[in-house]
Amino acid sequence: QVQLVESGGGLVQAGGSLSLSCVASRSTFNINGMGWYRQAPGKQRELVATITRGGSTNYADSVKGRFTISRDNTKNTVYLQMNSLKPEDTAVYYCNAGVRVGFPGSYWGQGTQVTVSS
Repeated sequence: QVQLVESGGGLVQAGGSLSLSCVASRSTFNINGMGWYRQAPGKQRELVATITRGGSTNYADSVKGRFTISRDNTKNTVYLQMNSLKPEDTAVYYCNAGVRVGFPGSYWGQGTQVTVSS
């Protein structure tokens, strides 16, 4: 069992930046996949970015070049640096961790709200 706690959300103007953090309740050295999803009002939850234990990353096309995912296993933490934010980035952002990000059996955080004003 892994508890995930996100932080760093908030309100920012378009073009601004935010940095999200997700701390796991146990060591992440042996957790293969970690990632971020988001869900906007009235929309399905969508994958934002993932990072493997080996450091391989994957991004949704909508955030490529603007968002950067990273992880620090010494701190049991995965990060999401979000730059050049757009109003369409407004959503609740969820952290996920498991053998395969987002798959059954993976773990979810409670979410953190990100609001980008135009």
